[in-house]
Amino acid sequence: MDIKGQCWTDEESDGENEPEQFLYGIQGSCAADLYRHPQLDADIEAVKDIYTDSAISVREYGTIDDVDIDLHINIGFLDEEVATAWKVIRTEPIILRLRFSLSQYLDGPEPSVEVFQPSNKEGFSLGLQLKKILSTFTSQQWKHLSNEFLKAQQEKRHSWFKAGGTIKKFRAGLSIFSPIPKSPSFPLIQDTVLKGKLSVPELRVTRLMNRSISCTMKNPKGELFSYPPNSQAGGHCKNIPTLEYGFLVQIMKYSEQRIPTLNEYCVVCDEQHVFQNGSMLKPAVCTRELCVFSFYTLGVMSGAAEEVATGAEVVDLLVAMCRAALESPRKSIIFEPYPSVVDPNDPKTLAFNPKKKNYERLQKALDSVMSIREMTQGSYLEIKKQMDKLDPLAHPLLQWIISSNRSHIVKLPLSRQLKFMHTSHQFLLLSSPPAKEARFRTAKKLYGSTFAFHGSHIENWHSVLRNGLVNASYTKLQLHGAAYGKGIYLSPISSISFGYSGMGKGQHRMPTKDELVQRYNRMNTIPQSRPIQSRFLQSRNLNCIALCEVITSKDLQKHGNIWVCPVSDHVCTRFFFVYEDGQVGDANINTQEPKVQKEIMRVIGTQIYSS
Repeated sequence: MDIKGQCWTDEESDGENEPEQFLYGIQGSCAADLYRHPQLDADIEAVKDIYTDSAISVREYGTIDDVDIDLHINIGFLDEEVATAWKVIRTEPIILRLRFSLSQYLDGPEPSVEVFQPSNKEGFSLGLQLKKILSTFTSQQWKHLSNEFLKAQQEKRHSWFKAGGTIKKFRAGLSIFSPIPKSPSFPLIQDTVLKGKLSVPELRVTRLMNRSISCTMKNPKGELFSYPPNSQAGGHCKNIPTLEYGFLVQIMKYSEQRIPTLNEYCVVCDEQHVFQNGSMLKPAVCTRELCVFSFYTLGVMSGAAEEVATGAEVVDLLVAMCRAALESPRKSIIFEPYPSVVDPNDPKTLAFNPKKKNYERLQKALDSVMSIREMTQGSYLEIKKQMDKLDPLAHPLLQWIISSNRSHIVKLPLSRQLKFMHTSHQFLLLSSPPAKEARFRTAKKLYGSTFAFHGSHIENWHSVLRNGLVNASYTKLQLHGAAYGKGIYLSPISSISFGYSGMGKGQHRMPTKDELVQRYNRMNTIPQSRPIQSRFLQSRNLNCIALCEVITSKDLQKHGNIWVCPVSDHVCTRFFFVYEDGQVGDANINTQEPKVQKEIMRVIGTQIYSS
C-alpha cells in the first residue's frame, strides 16, 4: 500500500477510542480533496528508506487539516535489567507521535508531541522525561524551520556530494561520511552528533576507535555508530542532527541520541548531572531547588505505595542503610546526598535542605517511619495517616529514600540465590548506566573478567547506591587506609571482605580469619529463635558485602588476595548480601575456585552477563 493509503486500526493507537474522528485510508471525495504537502511525503519516504517501512505510521483526519505521524523508536539495545530499572518494555518500540498540519507541514503550527509505549500503561515516567526533551527540541527547531528552509538545506547538502572527487576531499577535511542508506560499506556518522546513539537490538562491538575505549555498533542495515568512551561525552547527545534527510529523520536521530543517556540528565531541567563517580543507572532529579520543587509538585517521583507493594524487601534495606549512615559518627562525611524534601505544610520551602543540614530533625523523622513489615500488612493510606500523625515529615522522607536510590536492586528468589553465601537476604544490585556497561563489555571482550568481593560497612552503602562505588583512596571518605595504592579494593577471598564489612562506626580493627571462622561456626550452631528465611530484616546490627565483576586487565593490581582496581569503569556490582546480628557467611569462599564460579554463573544465567 502506498503512503497515501496507509491506515491504522484502533488496536494500533495508544488506547484511546476515537474511530469516528479519523479517516482510515482513502475514503470518498473528502479525502481526495485534502492537500498533502510534498515535503511531508518526502520526509516520510526518507524514514522508510533509512529505517524500515514499519518505523513510521501515518494517520490522516477526515475533515480537518491534521495528520498524526508515529515514529517507532527501537530500544532493543537496552539490557533486560536496565529496561526493568527504567520501567520500559525493551521488546516494544517507544512511539513518538507528532501532529502536523497536513497541507502546511513545517509552515504550519508547531506540532504537538506525545511519547508512549502501547503496552506500558502504568509508570512510564521515562516517557514523561522524553516528551519534555522532544517538546523543547521541537520548539527550538520550529523557530527557524520551514518547508523552504528544509528544501534549501537538502539541496545545499546534495551539491556537496557531486562526482569528481569532491566527496573525498570533504570526508578528509571534516571527517564526515556520506550516509548511503541500506549499504554496509559506508559508516553513518553524521557530524559528531551520533555519539551516544544506539538503534540496535543488541550491543555488538565491531572495532575500537581512538585511544579511549569507544565501542562501535552496527545495526541490521549495516550502519555504524560510536558509543561515547566516557559519561562526559554524553554531552554530544544534545548535538542537533543534520536535516539532510528531513525533519522526521532528524527528530528520530535526536531521540536515539537521548534515550541511552537519559540517566545522565535531570528529569526536570535536562541539565547534565555532576556526580562524583559519573552517572548512575536510574534517571533522577538534580539538587537544584527549583527542580526539587517541580519534581514533588509535578508528581514525577515514584510513589512510595507502589514501591512498598512491589519491592518491600528492597525498601526495608534502603531504610536500614539510611539509618546506619545517619547514626554513624562519620555522618557529616558519608551521609551524602542529604535529603531535599519539600515541606508538606509549606510547598514553597524545603523541610530538609542540603544547604542547611539538621541531622537531629532528620533522625526524628526517620524514627517515625513505620516498619515496612507493618506497611505490607494493612492499608497503605491508613498507615500513611498514622505516620503523618507521628511526624508530618516521615512519609516525605520515605518517598525521598525510595526515589533518590539510583541503583537497580531486586530481592533474589531462593532459586536464584548463592547457597554458599548462607543468608536469605540476597539482592541483585546493578548501578552501572548503559554507557558504563557498554564500556565494561568492551573491556571484557578484550581482557576477560572474574568475580571478587567488596566489603564495606553498611553505613557507607546509602551513598554507594546514589553515587556509585567510588575510589575513596586518599579522600575524606577513606576509612581503612590505602596500603596498596589508589583504587577500589577487592578480594577473591570472602574472609577479607567480611573483615572490611564489619569495620566502621567506631570499629576499626580487622578481625582475623580465625575469628571470622569461629563466629561463622558459632552462628550456625546457635538454635534459631526466628525463621532463617525471614522476609524482612529483623535487626539493626547488619553486615554486608557485594560480589562484583572486575576486568582482568593489566590495570588490576593483585597483592596476594588483596586486589586493587584503579579504573572505576572496570568494576561493576552484581550481587549484595546482608547478614544480621554479627552473623557472617562462610569465610573460606574463593571466587577463583571452579565450583564457586560455576555456581555464580548458574545464578546469573541471563544474557546481560553472557560473554
